Amino acid sequence: MSCGGTGSYCELAMDTRTGLPVVGMVGGGQLARMTHQAAISLGQSLRVLAAGENDSAGLVAGEVVQGLHTDLAALRSFAADVDVLTFDHEHVPGDHLLTLIYEGVVVRPGPEALRHAQDKLVMRQRMSALGVPGPPFAEVTTPEDALKFGAEHGWPIVLKAARGGYDGRGVWILDSERTAAELVPQLLAAGTPLLVETKVEMRRELAALVARSPFGQGAAWPVVETVQSGGINTEVLAPAPGLDRERAHEAQNLALRIADELDVVGVLAVELFETESGLLVNELAMRPHNSGHWTMDGSRTSQFEQHLRAVLDYPLGTTDLIAPACVMANVLGAENAPTMGPDERLHHLFARYPEVRVHSYGKGERPGRKLGHVNVYGDDLDDLRVRARLAAHWLSHAEWLDGHEIH
Repeated sequence: MSCGGTGSYCELAMDTRTGLPVVGMVGGGQLARMTHQAAISLGQSLRVLAAGENDSAGLVAGEVVQGLHTDLAALRSFAADVDVLTFDHEHVPGDHLLTLIYEGVVVRPGPEALRHAQDKLVMRQRMSALGVPGPPFAEVTTPEDALKFGAEHGWPIVLKAARGGYDGRGVWILDSERTAAELVPQLLAAGTPLLVETKVEMRRELAALVARSPFGQGAAWPVVETVQSGGINTEVLAPAPGLDRERAHEAQNLALRIADELDVVGVLAVELFETESGLLVNELAMRPHNSGHWTMDGSRTSQFEQHLRAVLDYPLGTTDLIAPACVMANVLGAENAPTMGPDERLHHLFARYPEVRVHSYGKGERPGRKLGHVNVYGDDLDDLRVRARLAAHWLSHAEWLDGHEIH
């Protein structure tokens, strides 16, 4: 790939069969699977580096290479045949990415940006230096660090693993000195890097999803409300109901500023707490994100197409809603998998709600696992929310909830 000067157009090696560039995505999960769908409509060849042949993207993508994201030799071999390397998760070691860049591979987002999504302590320190609002925090290298923070800021406090962890994993609520004195030494002994934050009193959680190209073009989707249960995102409401225009613009501008300051290329999700006094940044993700799955059916340009446009330095697409509202609900595996198979469940769902858009990830069912999501768009947010919840629950449990169980 050759990018001369400061213009927006980069000369790519191109796939000789199609005359179009080849994007390589490290990781074979559902994000790669859905990015593959977007690549098809753009005529591009998406290559996927998957850990196993039965990974979600490995079941559908035409060009799948098996290899681990921690294996430099596998990354180097995979990257040799692509024009741009990107990710469906943030766990590729930064040193490996720096080596690839030194060898001429185009990596987007780059490792210097990506480390702010890989390490929560690095992210907090950088956000603080930039004056971006966030909760008070401190690094924890000894149990006394956590005890001191709790004494200064009051209990409970939030303990986080600085690296790794998602969907509520790697996060612990410490409600007292005793809890901290019991848990922190165990985690430190296991080699877990830690930080603590104040427990935020919030109205709700929001997400500002933006995209940025190497040329510096930015685009922002409407700010959404994310609904959590047990640390797992269960619903996304687009746009966030009752969010005034000034605060929505504040969230979008904040996300665009962070993308620019960190030199992010691709999609950036900024998770936010809405509090009585304003917005606080919770976490960052530099890839397509669960809070943006609604864009597949509710926006003029999905987050997956936009991510491809951004990493290829194409002009970005419009992010307008196609209806006044859209609701996404995750399909989470039931405690006891239903005896009715997924094919029959789809038959019943479409008979009752033919308008529901279903996105299945091709995964085996287990409790709490994200098996897919549904999108419903229209005019009445409350009605959309009911239908999305009913549809998602039916797909995971093969049972229809009553109205009083939904609210």
